[in-house]
Amino acid sequence: MKQSLQLRTSQHLALTPQLQQSIRLLQLSTLELHQELEQLLTDNPLLERLDDPLDRSVRLLADGAISQAPAAGDAAPDNAAPADAPAPAAEAEPAYEGGESESVAEADGDWGDTGRGKAPEDDDARPQLEAHHCSLREHLLEQMRVTLQEPRDRALMELIVDALDDNGYLDESLEEIHARLPLELDVELDELQTSLTLLQSFDPAGVGARGAAECLALQIRRLPGVPLVTRRMALCIVEKHLAWFAQREFTKLKKALDCDDEDLREAQAVIRQCNPHPGAAFAADVSDYVVPDVVVRKGRNGWIVMLNNDVMPRLRVNSLYASLLRQGKGETQMSAQLQEAKWLIKNMRQRFDTILRVAQAIVERQKNFFSHGAVAMRPLVLREIADTLGLHESTISRVTTQKYMLTPHGMFELKYFFGSHVATEAGGEASSTAIRALIVQLTGAEDPKNPLSDSKIADMLGEQGMVIARRTVAKYREALKIPPVSLRKSL
Repeated sequence: MKQSLQLRTSQHLALTPQLQQSIRLLQLSTLELHQELEQLLTDNPLLERLDDPLDRSVRLLADGAISQAPAAGDAAPDNAAPADAPAPAAEAEPAYEGGESESVAEADGDWGDTGRGKAPEDDDARPQLEAHHCSLREHLLEQMRVTLQEPRDRALMELIVDALDDNGYLDESLEEIHARLPLELDVELDELQTSLTLLQSFDPAGVGARGAAECLALQIRRLPGVPLVTRRMALCIVEKHLAWFAQREFTKLKKALDCDDEDLREAQAVIRQCNPHPGAAFAADVSDYVVPDVVVRKGRNGWIVMLNNDVMPRLRVNSLYASLLRQGKGETQMSAQLQEAKWLIKNMRQRFDTILRVAQAIVERQKNFFSHGAVAMRPLVLREIADTLGLHESTISRVTTQKYMLTPHGMFELKYFFGSHVATEAGGEASSTAIRALIVQLTGAEDPKNPLSDSKIADMLGEQGMVIARRTVAKYREALKIPPVSLRKSL
C-alpha cells in the first residue's frame, strides 16, 4: 500500500478554554465561586474586584482606635471620586466571539454595579462582637473551684471531667479510669466514686451519667414541685422500663406499674421535662448560613425574580496595566492575562444571566407553589426547563445545584422545585413534593391517641384522587423523618 498525502475538510466540536471556564463557573456554588475568584485575582494582576469583602471589616489603627472602612461606591457622588479611588477602567480592545464584538463598557467596565446602594438605616451599623463561648468543661471546672479546695480532690475531679463526652456522659467506667492511674498515686476506687457523685450534683442536672437511664434519674430527683408518688413512678420507669417507655408500650407499663392512664400520663410529663443530652447546650455548634442567589417577591403583576446583588462580584480590568498594553509596553504574558480577565468578566456575567433565566422559568411554572405553598407544587423535570430556554439538560442541572432561592415560604435550593410525578385517578399527575406536604398536614392534624397508619394515609390520599401505594407513603414518611404510627401514639 502506497503512502500518500490527502487534504480533508471536517468539522468537530471542541471545548475552548473560555467555554471550559464558563461551565466550571456555572456549576460552582456561591461560596466556591468566591473562593475561585480569590485565586484568580491572586494569579492575574490585570483583574480587579471593586467590592472588596474587607471593606466593611473593623480595622484596628495604630493608636488603638477602631474605624470602619466605607463600602465601595458609598462615599463619593458620581461626579467626584476620592483621591485613593481606582482609576476608571481602560478602553482595551474587547474579545471577539463569532465575529460579533461587545462594547468596551461591557468588556472592561464595572460589572454587577446595580442596586448596591446601602440602606439609610445601615449607615451607623457596627459589626457585633461574638461573646466568649463557655464549654462544658469550663462550666464544670468553675463549679469545682468553688466547691473543692484540696489539690488532690481537684485533680481527681478534673480527671473525670476530661472523660465526659459532648453530651455530658461518662464514656469510661470508673474501673477503667482507675486502671489508667499510676500505682504510686495510691488512688482508691472509692475516691473516684466520691468525685463522680459530687460531679453529678453539679449543673447541668444529669451530667456525669453513665447512661440515659441514670441521666434521666438524676434529673428527676432534682425536679422541684413533683409529688412523691409521681416521682417514684417516673424513677421506676426510667430505671427499669425505659425501653418500653421509648417504644410507647403503655399497656405493658400500666400492667407493670399497676397504675391507670392518669398516673402514667403524670409520670410521662415529668420524664419529658428532662434533657437526655445535658451537655449538648454547651456544644460550640456553628450555624451554616445560606446566601440566596435569587430573590422572589410579590409584585403588582405577579411574581418578580431578582438576582441577589450581594453575591454578584464587581470585576473590571486594571486600567494601568491595560494602558501599558495599548502603548505596546506590556509583555506577551500580560496580553494573555488581559484576555483571561475579559473572559472571566464575560463568563461571570453569563453565569448570573443563566441563573436568572432558569429561576424565572421555574417561577413561571410553579406559580401555584408561591401562592398556596408546597401542596400546590406541580411535577417538573429538567428537560421541560431546558426545552423552554433552549439549553442543554446538563446545563440546567449545573444551574440548579447548590443555587438557592429566597421566597415568601422560605429558602429553597433550585432543585427543590423539580420532582417526580404520581398518577391521579383523573389521568393527571401530582408532584411528589405536594404529596409529602399533604402527608405532613395529615400527620400534624391526627389524633395523638389514634394516629394514622400508612395504609390509612394512602386511603385518604386516594380519596383526594392520588393513587399511591402504602409502601410509597412509608418511604415519603421516613424521608420526612416522621416516626411510625407506634411511636406517634400517646396516652
